Amino acid sequence: MKAAVLEKINAPLTIREVIPTDLKVGQVLVKVLASGLCGAQLHEIKGHRGNAKFLPHLMGHEGCGIVKEIGPGVTTVEEGDKVVMHWRPGSGIESEFPQYILGDKTISSGKCTTLSEESIVSENRLTKVPSDTPPVLAAMLGCSLTSALGIIDNECDLKFGESVAVIGCGGVGLNLIQAAKMRSAFPIYGVDVNDKMFELSIDMGADVFSRDMSNVSKVDVILDTTGNCSVITKAFDLLAPSGRLIMVGQPQPDANLNILNPLSFFDGQGKSVRASQGGRTKPEIDIPRYVALANKGIIDYETLHTDTFTLDEINEAFDLLKSGNAGRIIIKIGEAE
Repeated sequence: MKAAVLEKINAPLTIREVIPTDLKVGQVLVKVLASGLCGAQLHEIKGHRGNAKFLPHLMGHEGCGIVKEIGPGVTTVEEGDKVVMHWRPGSGIESEFPQYILGDKTISSGKCTTLSEESIVSENRLTKVPSDTPPVLAAMLGCSLTSALGIIDNECDLKFGESVAVIGCGGVGLNLIQAAKMRSAFPIYGVDVNDKMFELSIDMGADVFSRDMSNVSKVDVILDTTGNCSVITKAFDLLAPSGRLIMVGQPQPDANLNILNPLSFFDGQGKSVRASQGGRTKPEIDIPRYVALANKGIIDYETLHTDTFTLDEINEAFDLLKSGNAGRIIIKIGEAE
């Protein structure tokens, strides 16, 4: 089978033929239909999430597929099920790390990888969805939709009518705008240096869009997806007295965050800064709810999906992701039989 493989840090991915090994306890072989691309994978390519001793390895962490085979002990899915492939653990067995044969060596991968024609996935990284669930929606439910909805629902204590600013309006940022709108936040600011994100941000529910933070002040909740510490520091000064700043994007490993005035934490009820934990979603509970909302048109995933590539075009897709000129990019990999 074909897979996109990271063989060297800061190098293009290579399309290689790999062979899945026999399934161990709690493992599931999935035929991959579609995968989303996440900005976190750019950190992975740069080596920010591990070092060269883990290379080569397979990539991707949000996808949709069809169960092809189940390993010993698996009970939550069965052959033929359509599934969301998600990085966040859910119900079922936590398996050992999968292994593949690449040439004359055995390589490992994460417990959920999605940029390959087939993938060995830990049972607890799969959630069954109805067979008519669109692959694009199911793929987004692996990370971008569930993370954003979970952040609004579980991590920022957003009250009806509170103001929200989303800094960085890519795939996750646009979802955060949508989720804040669903929660009746007002006003919602979309902030992005790329003018192309203006229309998408407004379409997803932003009331105001700007290329900088000059028109943002006294905001109840600020959600930063950039991971840029200078941006985060400036954003902290724009919080309301009891405002919450949620760091969604991952900073560089050697970055330092300097909140220059610690007295700000004592202003009013006290400002706060925290790092997102992926929305703290429970996939087996939340994904079915989100599918139902999407089926009713309450969740808009089609506007978020701006570009589609094939697996062979993976490096062009990552170049577009790096440019900041896209919402959610989908890699189309297989067809349901």
